[in-house]
Amino acid sequence: GRWSPINCSRVVDCATAIMLLTGRLMLRSLSVASSPSTPTLQEIASNHHAGVAKVVLKKGKTQLFKDGSPMVYSGAVDRVIGRPPPTTGDIVLVADGSEKPIGWGFYNSTSMFRVRLMQLEEETAQDPSSALNPDKLLETRIAAAAMLRQNLGLPSAHTNAYRLVNSEGDRLSGLIVDIFGDLAVIASSAAWVQMYQHQIMDCLSRLNIIKRISWRPTVEILKEEGLDLSDLKKPDLIIPQTRVKVMENQMSYLISLDGQKTGFYADQRENRCFLSTISEGRRVLDICCYTGGFALNAASGGALDVIGVDTSLPALQLAKENVALNGLDPRRISFLRQDATEFMKAAVSRNESWDIVILDPPKLAPRKKVLKNASGMYRNLNYLAMQLTKRGGLLMTCSCSGAMTQSGMFFRILQSMKRRLIDVFSGLPALRVLRQWLGGKSLLFVRQEQHVTIRLILPI
Repeated sequence: GRWSPINCSRVVDCATAIMLLTGRLMLRSLSVASSPSTPTLQEIASNHHAGVAKVVLKKGKTQLFKDGSPMVYSGAVDRVIGRPPPTTGDIVLVADGSEKPIGWGFYNSTSMFRVRLMQLEEETAQDPSSALNPDKLLETRIAAAAMLRQNLGLPSAHTNAYRLVNSEGDRLSGLIVDIFGDLAVIASSAAWVQMYQHQIMDCLSRLNIIKRISWRPTVEILKEEGLDLSDLKKPDLIIPQTRVKVMENQMSYLISLDGQKTGFYADQRENRCFLSTISEGRRVLDICCYTGGFALNAASGGALDVIGVDTSLPALQLAKENVALNGLDPRRISFLRQDATEFMKAAVSRNESWDIVILDPPKLAPRKKVLKNASGMYRNLNYLAMQLTKRGGLLMTCSCSGAMTQSGMFFRILQSMKRRLIDVFSGLPALRVLRQWLGGKSLLFVRQEQHVTIRLILPI
């Protein structure tokens, strides 16, 4: 039969895109109509009590950041003006070649992300109280993120697990907040986030939906940020429990707070919903299945047979518990502990194939330094997955490696395999992702913690 049209993801994706696009247009109109007496960013900086250094961009780099790219790479920086020079976590102005400020953000003397932009010059006209004021900015941005989710119907009677703060998607680069019932799990992956952890937790604790908070530093990334992890202070609000039960699109899940990232890939919610709508009567293979999110939704959607493969025994044990928790038939869904490459090679040798294959590997390229090796791994995994997908079948392939997506390499790998692209999904506004894809440009807006999912149909 034919594949059903996309429903869940497009509804939420387009709603998010339209709301954020509307907000951007309103922002520009307000900035144009702002009072002439509104102070400029340079004027605000001149009155700042601590003094503010200035990071000057190289020629030709300014427009990239004016257009919304939130992270200033070290290679885009021409010079830094300020004595003494700024240190990690300091507020700095970001300026064009003429030294005119275009925005401000947090400096990092070690990271390849030299500045994480927080606010552009035009935004200060609308909200001058947040200019160079991290406490006020956090309060404003977190409240806006909560209001956006509320307007999208989250939480609801059917879903109490979702992403409240999505890093760059909510203009707070390096900060992820996932909601599991009344628990907020914070994933910190930037030095400035660690330095403002108490302010962040104060803002979250003011939201009625949150009763408990767990702070989870992303250790490997924070090392790249230059932090001495032995000096990391543990916030006061750490919950002792290691498991929580949540609901997403009427499916129940046990989540381990000791697991990967925040314990659950909340940014894959719409993709799991989509999968449940197209699985009826299909055979489904879920590679790198973790705790079984995709596999469970395929089984719930009426798949004839579902196999999940992963190397983590604790994750697979939790997946099996989730099968029982949802009353699914264990004869139609099974989990194997095996290396993904080894499993797929063996399946190819047996001429096995599936109607739907999901490939969602862990982060293979956490840093640019390992990009070359990681690209070979992504290529091999996707080549094997395509061999296991029936002609006319669907391969849903994912990457949560920022270095792969930001470089455009993930897309080039898939393009080289000459398969039909039917959809691109990201936790960021879909219109922005599709625009970048169609323009043949790198995705500049994707976080390390953020999945980009590509849906491919193999030739019939």
